[in-house]
Amino acid sequence: MHYSLLAVLGAVRALADSAQIPVANSPAPAYDAAYASAPAAAGSFECVHPAYKAHLVSRSPLVIYLEDFITPAERALLLAQANASYVHSNVAVGNSSTTSAHRTSSSASLSASSVVSCIHARALSFQDFALSPAHLEPLQLVRYATGQHYHYHTDWFSAASHSGLSAGGNRASSFFGYVKVTPDVTGGGTNFPVVTPPRGDKWCRFIDCDEEWTSGTTFRPIEGNAVYWENLVEGPDGVQVGDHRTLHAGLPVTSGEKVGMNIWTRQAPLGDSVRQGL
Repeated sequence: MHYSLLAVLGAVRALADSAQIPVANSPAPAYDAAYASAPAAAGSFECVHPAYKAHLVSRSPLVIYLEDFITPAERALLLAQANASYVHSNVAVGNSSTTSAHRTSSSASLSASSVVSCIHARALSFQDFALSPAHLEPLQLVRYATGQHYHYHTDWFSAASHSGLSAGGNRASSFFGYVKVTPDVTGGGTNFPVVTPPRGDKWCRFIDCDEEWTSGTTFRPIEGNAVYWENLVEGPDGVQVGDHRTLHAGLPVTSGEKVGMNIWTRQAPLGDSVRQGL
């Protein structure tokens, strides 16, 4: 499946004129009492999609910045649902996954809930109104404490056992959202070293304009906002293959804490057993 046109159309729906852009392992975190009572409010949660804005960062590879994509209520409920369930983040190695010094954050995969379903529906409609929820991996929160990072990587799979259509195919697209950013955060940007940064001071709200032009594009961690990109590109034989230009990193958090959100869309539907095993 190729979602480029659909994603651009989604961006146009969200923003009428995108040309006028405003644009050593650490232990798992302890239980946070600040979110202990939030699940009680989940029963009264009403899914109301925000009037988020989409800003075109790059056409090839397709990268779109989403402003106000996650509401404050959704962020609080996501944090509550993930509370005390974080484990050390894994990385894919061949046909399996393992912990690595390249990724020192902690992650939590969230089960079905009203808020997860709401955000999944938003992610699907941005790409394709007809896309089935079965194409989505479980929503994942990832927590970066001071000193933690995720070294340069791509989200698409290189191993055939991971990317076969019988197993859901490859990761066609990614969303990375910012769920929590403490006021004292420094560092912690999301860097795409091969993506040329958009020009104009207006973008400095969202990207780090102090970096060298040759460093690519670094998105600032801003609560409620998200970055969307396509992971695959058409190869010489017409088959979708991993796009190396989507290389990116979660830069080290030098102070404070950041909690991000991963949404990955597969080329084909995932079976229940596969979803549970991710």
